[in-house]
Amino acid sequence: MTYPGSGGPWQPNNPNQPGGPGSGPFPAQPGYPQQQGGYQPPPGYQTGPQPTQGYPQQGFPQTGPQPTMQYGQYGGQSGYPPPQPPKKSRKGLIIGAIVAVVAIAAGSVVTVWALNRSDVKAGAPSPTAAADNLVSAIGKGDLAGVLASLAPAEASIMVDLNKDMTEELKRLDVYKQDADPNQIHGAEIRTTDLKYDDAAAEKVNDHLTITKLVGGKLTIDSDAAKLPFTERFLEAAFPRGLNSDPQHEEIDIAEATDNGRKPIRIATVNVDGQWYPSLFYTIADYALQDADKPWPRQGIANNGAGSPQDAVRELAQAAADGNLERVIELLPPDEMGALHDAGPVLVEMAGRPKPSGAKITNFSADTQDVTNGKKVVIKEAEVQVEGGTVKIRRDGDCYSYEAEGESEKFCGDQVAELIDKESRGDSKISAEAKQALVNLASGMLKNTGIVTTNIDGKWYVSPLRSFTDIELTVLKSLSADDVYALLKLAK
Repeated sequence: MTYPGSGGPWQPNNPNQPGGPGSGPFPAQPGYPQQQGGYQPPPGYQTGPQPTQGYPQQGFPQTGPQPTMQYGQYGGQSGYPPPQPPKKSRKGLIIGAIVAVVAIAAGSVVTVWALNRSDVKAGAPSPTAAADNLVSAIGKGDLAGVLASLAPAEASIMVDLNKDMTEELKRLDVYKQDADPNQIHGAEIRTTDLKYDDAAAEKVNDHLTITKLVGGKLTIDSDAAKLPFTERFLEAAFPRGLNSDPQHEEIDIAEATDNGRKPIRIATVNVDGQWYPSLFYTIADYALQDADKPWPRQGIANNGAGSPQDAVRELAQAAADGNLERVIELLPPDEMGALHDAGPVLVEMAGRPKPSGAKITNFSADTQDVTNGKKVVIKEAEVQVEGGTVKIRRDGDCYSYEAEGESEKFCGDQVAELIDKESRGDSKISAEAKQALVNLASGMLKNTGIVTTNIDGKWYVSPLRSFTDIELTVLKSLSADDVYALLKLAK
């Protein structure tokens, strides 16, 4: 496979070729953040019910314009009420974070079977046809079609990162066992008479074209009662109940886009001669629009490292040195192609960050196999900073820290003791909840790391895979009883 890049087909193993990208890693699964306000022309289309309030969206951290199409009060007041905050602030932060991660993960209904079962053919002969495939699949409620229409690397990432998570959520009794991954649960979205302004399409380069959606109609019907959560989860997470009154809304795209003068921009990329809508390129396009910056003529080359450990160490050192260009070089060119292409603008806007002066003098790590990559879990690191040396070591679920003649050690089984001290012996912390906290802390300390991927013999750091792996590590560290003990504690 060739990836799109500046100046024609881009060869990932050529560090001298300006690079660009395959597709962006923005997981387009139906998450559950509540949508607020009126319709806003967005960078992408997020489908599915939007009921949960107060939880961040799973996926890549969002900057600039939000990559979610907002449909007024879509989901509206039919969403779940947020859990009541506990009285002890420190305990609330810890337990709240745990509950939030579970809620975020629960928003992912996309699984590997969606792509395998889809009848939609990947790729399209033109940018407009590619954009229309995406919007039409959303309008049909065809989650499998939505995935199949996306750029290959984006589709692959969503499948890779969600297939294990879906099984974990079923194991934890958060999802119903019969949840259908091919359906958009809790919502029906229909599109009619979609209109694109082909004459206004912006051809950025040979592999990137911005299409313009200017007309048509969207009809949204949502019903939170149809979400695939178990009764046990709903009762534990939202004890005050769920207002599941159905919601209905109709949106005229021409009116919402000021009669086409502010069209909905959908970025499409060419991979191996076929066009695909790209969610991450769309996000990057809106970010550049917001900053009033054009797409650069030439991107930042991909230039990976010789091993997973080297990729992590080199990226950390580049960040400490304020070398943003080197950081981008070490990001996967297929997943993070939009950052490679937009990189020169990012470097220009960042200016010349002052180096921290920190130097990594020793770095060793273990690796774990993950889907389509290797996770790097730190074993030992030494960093020279301001004339001194900071040492960090991991032994099982224990980490030790040495600096300026002082040392500390923290292990997973200490977390319950710390929580108990902060709450001053609060009797509400049951033995089951304490054990759940120990299990969580132990699993996270043992297995939290940075995910790297290999492209043509070079290793790159994947931010999205790393971020989502943390969520999966949280779930794998817990049992179903642990989840419900923590939810009970969070009330």
